[in-house]
Amino acid sequence: MADDYVRRTAITRLSVDGEQRELLEETISEWKRGCQIATDMAWGRCNAKSDVQPLAYDDVREHTGLGSQHAILATHQAAEAITGCLEHRSNGKTVSKPTFTAPTVTYDTRTMTLFDDDTVSLTTTESRVRCPLALPDADDGYQRQYLDSDEWSVTESTLTARNGDYFLHIGFRRPKTDTERNTAEDGTVLGVDLGIENLAVTSTASFVSERELTHNLREFETVRAGLQQTGTRSAHRTLEQSSGRELRYIRDVLHRASNAIVNEARRYECDVIAFEDLTHIRDRTGASWGHKWAFRTLYEQVEYKAESEGIAVKQVGSAYTSKRCAECGFTADENRPTRNDFQCVKCGSEANADYNAAKNIGMRYVRRGQQSSRRTGDSQLALKSGTVTLSGEFTAHPDGFEAEFMDKPHPPRANPPG
Repeated sequence: MADDYVRRTAITRLSVDGEQRELLEETISEWKRGCQIATDMAWGRCNAKSDVQPLAYDDVREHTGLGSQHAILATHQAAEAITGCLEHRSNGKTVSKPTFTAPTVTYDTRTMTLFDDDTVSLTTTESRVRCPLALPDADDGYQRQYLDSDEWSVTESTLTARNGDYFLHIGFRRPKTDTERNTAEDGTVLGVDLGIENLAVTSTASFVSERELTHNLREFETVRAGLQQTGTRSAHRTLEQSSGRELRYIRDVLHRASNAIVNEARRYECDVIAFEDLTHIRDRTGASWGHKWAFRTLYEQVEYKAESEGIAVKQVGSAYTSKRCAECGFTADENRPTRNDFQCVKCGSEANADYNAAKNIGMRYVRRGQQSSRRTGDSQLALKSGTVTLSGEFTAHPDGFEAEFMDKPHPPRANPPG
């Protein structure tokens, strides 16, 4: 998922007057309408940006007040929404056509300009408005490291209306340094398993449990489905309010969870954080659409936070990680007597199922190093009590790290589990 750029987002409130407020409100309204027009036309026909844009662009221009560039961006937004629904459908779930209710509008470098006097010019349905950025008084506000730096350039950004205020989520990027491009892919690896009961579990036995998140996601999805069926204007207003609460709550949970994972990697001096491949995580976990989005967002947050610490974030295949014994390598359905428990029917080892999977995920990345021409193959998995290599060589952590029952030295094995 990583590319050749480091990406960040700086959020700041805009100071707007009455006339500017009306223009921004109108633009948001027309943006939602444009996205819906493009979606209605492309639904069941196409979902690639290159197909949706020529299909729907003229109609978006004709039936909305959007300018040419915003009309293009609206077709792209429709394509992304349809693609997300098709992923949902591929997992056997019933999906309905996307609807656009969030009070947001996307901007790019053609429709938005930042100025050195801390103002921003935004394209609207009528004319451009130039608004001051309501930045913190202190010169050391976090936005300054991006706004005042020549190495960061502006990318796609999002304007959001919330409780009568307008917030600009400004996207920035800079090229990765040589060091960042060549971050060591070998070294100590932290394995991370994502799930429903436990949002995340690491190979060092750190459990990020968020049952309230699961409950709220289900509630939000139920409310959203009911309101979308109702289809009234009042229902859409309620949906917008519900979606706003949902996003604020979930993003706070994921922010704390991603910090916990990165802090665990720092504590155990890890060079790599390994996640399972997220492509088919819904099939493996039975996660809802909302949970899949949460997993993806958590991964992205860990990725950019770890990046600033010099820690690489990778994905590995997830096949059999939940049924394979991390101790002896034996794989069988019978190893999972319950959703939360792992009991190897061959060697008798017992563990929390998510914890066992986290160690398998981390070890899979370690194993992959011996098959890669770009890596040295000199990696080890971080456990709560020490590190273990692919051959089973165990090194205990210094005093102060609490040993875990299943983390014990093992004799080298000629053919470690794959």
